Amino acid sequence: MTTTRTSPADARAATAGAAPARRRAGRSPADPRPVVGWLFIAPNLLGVLAFTFIPLVSVILLSFTQWDLVSGFDGVEFVGIDNFVAVFKDPAFWNGALLTILYAGAAVPLTLVVGLGLALALNRDLPARGLLRAAFFVPYIVNIVAIGMTWQMLLDPSAGLVNQFLGTFGLQDLPQWFASSRWALPALVLVTVWAQAGYANLIYLSALQDAPTQLYEAAQIDGAGRWRMFRAITWPSLLPTTVFLLVTLFVGISQTFGMIALITNGGPGDSTTTLSFYMYQTSFQFYRFGYASAVGLVTFLGIFAIMLLMWRAQRGRSLND
Repeated sequence: MTTTRTSPADARAATAGAAPARRRAGRSPADPRPVVGWLFIAPNLLGVLAFTFIPLVSVILLSFTQWDLVSGFDGVEFVGIDNFVAVFKDPAFWNGALLTILYAGAAVPLTLVVGLGLALALNRDLPARGLLRAAFFVPYIVNIVAIGMTWQMLLDPSAGLVNQFLGTFGLQDLPQWFASSRWALPALVLVTVWAQAGYANLIYLSALQDAPTQLYEAAQIDGAGRWRMFRAITWPSLLPTTVFLLVTLFVGISQTFGMIALITNGGPGDSTTTLSFYMYQTSFQFYRFGYASAVGLVTFLGIFAIMLLMWRAQRGRSLND
């Protein structure tokens, strides 16, 4: 009978190889498990499912139907693409699309200009700089009801502070602001820029903190002035940030509803009836939920196409490319 002897080194090697196998066979309670990760993200997943995925699927399905909600689910009638055909033939839809483009097309560039100007001013060593940054950001987080009521009082045609101030310069034909179909949309643009400029200012300030300081030092040595440094260094370095703001602001402002509903209610007439407010009117005032869903899908596709064009337009134009 032959006895096989195991050296101490071989025994240690066998023990070391068996340890990972024992750990794989039975994990300790402190080891992470996949179920723990799923439990952590479950609230967010449920929120996305309940408030994004299900409503999106519902809108897509409703866009092919005719439904007034009052008749219940028994009143749902499949109409195919008739709603989409009606959308492209609807003058009210095209008027809302034009107003949406005018509104966002004016508010977004002005917001970028004001936000960039504030960021350049507040990026310097100023007394109470932190307080000033916070003060300019406050309008962005203020409740929309407070914003609407405040600006309704400020822009009141007869007793508003803005018209009283303009009257001190001897102006006679003062704007009627929200009471005029001519001035209502420009007044909304003014309020929107005031409310959104703090957001653009904050994003631009963050980008300015990462500006290439070595390029500014080299430009100063070469005798470049402030305008030339801004044009050759600051603006190219801020271009990706500008495109990001352009896209996010355009998407957000083009979908503005609360401010319009609170201040103008789409009027006077239909002078401020943008597509978002037109969808609200069609669904919750006229109970045409299928048609309103079709309007929403067409609007979404249009905004998405514009967003893609904006992203493609900035490719390869940053300072680092």
